[in-house]
Formats: sequence, structure tokens, C-alpha cells
Amino acid sequence: MARLWAYRSDTMPVATPKQFEAMLDAAQQGGYAYPAINCSNLVTINAALKAFADQKSDGIIQFSTGAGQFASGLNHKNMVAGVIALAELTHRLAEQYDVLVALNTDHCRPGVAAEFLDPLIEETAKRRARGENNLFQNHMLDASELSLEENLKISKEYLKKCAENEIILEVEAGVVGGEEDGAAGTEDTPDEDLYTTPEDMMEVYDQLHPLGRFTFAATFGNVHGHYKPGAVKLRPEILKQGQEAVMGKHGAESEFDLVFHGGSGSSLEEIRETLDYGVVKMNVDTDTQYAFTRPVVEHMFKNYDGVLKIEGEVGNKKVYDPRAYLKAAEEGMAARVAEACDDLLSTGKSIAGQV
Repeated sequence: MARLWAYRSDTMPVATPKQFEAMLDAAQQGGYAYPAINCSNLVTINAALKAFADQKSDGIIQFSTGAGQFASGLNHKNMVAGVIALAELTHRLAEQYDVLVALNTDHCRPGVAAEFLDPLIEETAKRRARGENNLFQNHMLDASELSLEENLKISKEYLKKCAENEIILEVEAGVVGGEEDGAAGTEDTPDEDLYTTPEDMMEVYDQLHPLGRFTFAATFGNVHGHYKPGAVKLRPEILKQGQEAVMGKHGAESEFDLVFHGGSGSSLEEIRETLDYGVVKMNVDTDTQYAFTRPVVEHMFKNYDGVLKIEGEVGNKKVYDPRAYLKAAEEGMAARVAEACDDLLSTGKSIAGQV
């Protein structure tokens, strides 16, 4: 397929394909990772952008199929229309900032890939034909519910489609426990399925590397959601063992760009250890959802007789105006995203203006 894409010279903070590759390279070489923040509306997007800019950190904003359904409205629940709207909105809002932001779609299961990923890849292809930046720089295909053989078969299909449009594909082998926004896995996932083996990592590299650049969510006991301390047994050394096996066979240049799923609730020590083993992206959703909602709850409790019209009174428009509590929600979520930048050592390391 002839490549028609040529991005305009007035580059904007949503990364171009080459800038996103440079972001991944910089993180790998610098021993840090990007927070990948799940967003579902205008306010959560603004919270992520605020935090990245305040921390002088590049970052990733991502949307799930569920977020797309929510964003498209209750009458339609159209995951593609909603995700396109969220992505276009982010492109516009990001113009105000001086850090790089990449856009990703989170956990797309094989059963909906044709109706979700294919239209989004086509939307990027249309933009490229007009000389515009990619709508998305990254897509995730989560085929971890399948056998590794079946997983790699469909992953190769989508890696080819993505590579044609300079989109990086994120794949997963092994199962992330728990459940979040339609992601595969259950709370009673067998322990052995929560850990990707070195043999699996070798097979993923051998099958996918010839087809294009990809990132890899290898599992090491991580679980979606938030659990009490000690409930989740992370084994980051799994990542080290897999990387060593692959690089031992193919050389240092074969090091995986790894993704840490289920990052909410992990200890700082565990997070930092994964950076030593090639993690360049960590998903944060549960913690930011709570950080968004907590100030809203506080606002409602403190202003109970203002947000409600009690005993014939008229309430207080200043406190039931949605902007009053959504601004607090944005501040709360932004603070948690900023904490993630600090934890992942991306603070102060934006490469905007360098590539």
C-alpha cells in the first residue's frame, strides 16, 4: 500500500508516529515509564493533560470500549463513535500544552476487534491520506483469553494492519486477573495463568518481531482493580527472566517494550523494580477513578442542603452547578496522575521539542 501520509510541519502535542517511537525509546533508555491513563469524558482528559503538563512529563491517554459506549451517549452506546469523539477532543485540547501525549485504545477482546479496531485503524488511514496526524498512535488487542497459538494468529493479523499505518500494537499473553471495564480475566483466575513464561515471551518475539513494532503486556501476577495489601502477589522477576531469555538468543536490541497492567494499588518498590526490566508503560485506572470521585463525594456531603432542595428550600445553584464539583474532581484526579508520573520517574523528562 502506498504511503500517503506526510505530517504537516506545525506539529502538535499529540505525538506523531515517529515521536511516539521516540517516546518509547527514551523511556527504555532512561529507565522510566509513562502513565497510561484511562479516560472517559472531557474532565478526565483535562485531568490527565493537566498532570502531564504540570509534571513536565509526556504520557498516554487511553480509551476502552466501555468508555466509547459511555461517551457516545445513552441512546446509542456506540463504542467507535464515542472513542473517535474522545480522541478528536484530546487532539484539540492537547494543542494547549507543551508535552507529548500519545493516544491508545485499551483492552479490545478478539470478539469485538473487527467492529472496534478495524474502523479506528481505517479512521487513522483516512487522516493520513489527508496529510494529518494519526488519530491513534497505539492500539491494544487483548487476545489473552485465547491459547497462545490463537492469540498470536490474530495478533499477527492486527500487527500487519497497524504497521501499515505506523500504529504500534500492544499485545498480551497470560491473564491479568480481576475484571475491569470488560477486560479479560476473573478474580479466580488460576495462579499459573497469571505468569507469562520465558518460553511464551520467546514465542511472542519470534512470531511478531518480523512484522512491525509492538509493545507487550506480559503478566507477572498483576490483577485489575484494587485489593488490600498482600492480596496480590506480584513477581516482577518474571519479566527479567523473559527478557534475559529473548536477549540471550537475539541480542540486546530484542529487549521488549513492556506494559504493566493492573498498576493501581502496587507498591512503589514493585513499580520501580519493573522499570529495571523494560516496562515503559503502566496502566492506571482504578486509582484515578477513586481520585476523581472522592472530591465529588466530599462536595456533596459538605453541601448537602445546597445540592438538594430540602423542605421547600431552593438549594444553592453555586454548589449544584456541575462545574463546582467537576473542577474538584479534575484536581483530585490530576494529583493522582502526577503521583504516577513521579512513581514511574517520567516527571521532568518530556522530549517535546527534541523530536
